Amino acid sequence: QVQLVQSGGGLVQPGGSQRLSCAASENISGFYVMAWYRQAPGKQRELVASITSGGSTNYVNSVKGRFTISRDNAKNMMYLQMNSLKPEDTAVYYCGALVTLWYWGQGTQVTVSS
Repeated sequence: QVQLVQSGGGLVQPGGSQRLSCAASENISGFYVMAWYRQAPGKQRELVASITSGGSTNYVNSVKGRFTISRDNAKNMMYLQMNSLKPEDTAVYYCGALVTLWYWGQGTQVTVSS
């Protein structure tokens, strides 16, 4: 059973930055895909960014150029660096990992507001 523990998040002003972290309980080098999803109030969960075991990344259009996903296999960590944050980025963010099935972190609130 893979466990994912998230940290980071909170309140940030528009234009600010935050970094989310996701710590895995196992060696992530074999995880096919790791990803960040988010869910805003009243909306469906959407994929924000993903990264494969080979390091290929993918982003939803709305965050391209502002967010960066990365993984550190040596530390069993995944990150989401979020810059130039906008109010519409406000959501609960979830990290996920595809092993034999998807595993999820506990979620963390990111609120972008002045």
